[in-house]
Amino acid sequence: MYRASIYTVNQILVMSTSSPRHKKTFFNISFIPKISTFSSSSSSSSSLQTIPDSHSSSVSNPLYQFLPQTQNPNNIVNLICSSIKQESNHLSLLQNDIKDLLSHLGAQDVSRVLLRFQSDYSSALVFFNWVKNGLGLRPTTQNYCIALHILSCSKKFPQAMKLLSELIELVRDVDVGPKDDILQNLVVCTEDCNWDPVIFDMLIKAYVKAGMIRDSFITFKKTLKVGFVPSLIACNCLMNGLVKWNCTDQCWEVYEDMGRIGIHPNVYTFNILTNVLCKDGDVDKVNAFLDKMEEEGFDPDIVTYNTLISSYCRKGRLGDAFYLYRIMYRRGVMPDLVSYTVLMNGLCKQGNVRDAHQLFHRMVHRGLFPDIVSYNTLISGYCDEGKLPECKSLLYEMIKTGICPDDFTCRLVIEGYGKEGKLLAALNLVVELQKFQVPISRHIYDYLIVALCQENRPFAAKSLLERISLDSYLPDLDIYNKLIESLCQSNNVTEAMVLKAQMVCKNIKPNLITYRTLICCLCQMNRTVEGETLMEEMVESGWPPSSEICRSLIKGYCKERDVAKAESLLGFFAKEFQVFDSESYNELVKVFCEDGDMTKLLELQDRMMKVGFAPNSLTFKYAIRGLWRITRPEKDKLLLE
Repeated sequence: MYRASIYTVNQILVMSTSSPRHKKTFFNISFIPKISTFSSSSSSSSSLQTIPDSHSSSVSNPLYQFLPQTQNPNNIVNLICSSIKQESNHLSLLQNDIKDLLSHLGAQDVSRVLLRFQSDYSSALVFFNWVKNGLGLRPTTQNYCIALHILSCSKKFPQAMKLLSELIELVRDVDVGPKDDILQNLVVCTEDCNWDPVIFDMLIKAYVKAGMIRDSFITFKKTLKVGFVPSLIACNCLMNGLVKWNCTDQCWEVYEDMGRIGIHPNVYTFNILTNVLCKDGDVDKVNAFLDKMEEEGFDPDIVTYNTLISSYCRKGRLGDAFYLYRIMYRRGVMPDLVSYTVLMNGLCKQGNVRDAHQLFHRMVHRGLFPDIVSYNTLISGYCDEGKLPECKSLLYEMIKTGICPDDFTCRLVIEGYGKEGKLLAALNLVVELQKFQVPISRHIYDYLIVALCQENRPFAAKSLLERISLDSYLPDLDIYNKLIESLCQSNNVTEAMVLKAQMVCKNIKPNLITYRTLICCLCQMNRTVEGETLMEEMVESGWPPSSEICRSLIKGYCKERDVAKAESLLGFFAKEFQVFDSESYNELVKVFCEDGDMTKLLELQDRMMKVGFAPNSLTFKYAIRGLWRITRPEKDKLLLE
């Protein structure tokens, strides 16, 4: 970068709001008007109290000169500077001596102290931290900018970047009113203190680091407009951030600006642009771009080739990918582990796992050691083809070479066995892996328990649960519900109730699904009284009964011919929980119709209508059948006579 005229800089910053060129950009850039020196009008969500505006706290009473030095508000800057020159710990002592004057400390006073210590960054930083931490005040943006200039001029870049990131967060957290323009404040401060243009590079990079890509792009454009030339590193950092946020148009715009102002790209620049081309999906432009890259005097490196090969593989253009793979050797760029793994993945996706495995062996033969990603790529390909012996062989090969299979590897193979209906082999594999001290995640155990339940093998699932519980495995509520549901489907409700009790002992509270599954099963097995007791427990736990639970209990009592209890329970559900289940009501009607007691049926209908039930078409259908049963014997008797 180089220094431009400060007057010109300020003028351009103010006028840039109306710049038509920038209004056409993707981000709809708008610039903030120039901020007056030492202004601190913005508020922050920080817990620090903002330093008051110096103009509002200025002192001009001539009688103050007759006060002792430690009581004269006009002498606060001299007192602080004198204390700092002695020792840094004198500030805490001074704080007690001038506590009545601290209310007069304004933003301009802080700036004056900082400017007196431009050549002593350590003292300036001690004072700045004392203002923030000792006094609990939030310095203004321009106070921060002066401190940043002091640190950058002293080549203390890590401290400057930390302070700059802190300032960016403070400005971003402003909820009300306009936000301070950090770049403009940095430019304004150059009028009063020494400065290094590198600070503007740091601002571009700090915005990218904070994920504020739009602000970084705006800052880049502003620095060009005011006459500063960013470094290549800052441009590459910005372009890389733009690529990650899929702002490819702006990335090309930065590249064009670099060429216009004479910033020469490097290999890293071209690798970023190669990535842009791949994201755009226009791989046909790649060869032309590589030629341009060579014209600029740069040879594509391993990153360039790997980016292109990966893009071709994603597009299914394996022929072009392998062409680049061969070209690499001719140009003296040796393929690395990434190159081979990407090609193997492309082959596996097209179903050529055998070819991928051959490429794997070629990679090993050329002295490269495969990593877990390489193995996982092959294992995934074999799993997709259902070739489980090859998967298992690769798994043991990994362990033999000292690579511990990760959770993804184990899940691939074990779920592969599950898809083939070989859960017993999957369980045996888990036992073998544990012998090799390969950690088995809870996700794998969850999968095996659920898979066994889906195969209607609840006792095998329960046995697995009991075994792995010794290894501190604790299933969640969903796994318990799956197991209880599987036990109930096989009419083993007693074992399901025991499992529910174990669940409660482990501080896992049953939910509506748990209770519904158990109650429905109990009612189906003519244990409706137990189901009702469980329903009462459910209500006490805060779970209101559902229509399905109501239906199961009513059907259970009707099946057991306890009509009075069924009717009482039906009214209870309607009054207490506003559950009006027509199917349950019709089940009760059906029992009366089957008994042929139409008088009781009509009485039941009157009572139910008072509760809120109304007959429907099925109710009338049952009633007609009941009347038919009553009248049928009389008709048969008349025919016989």
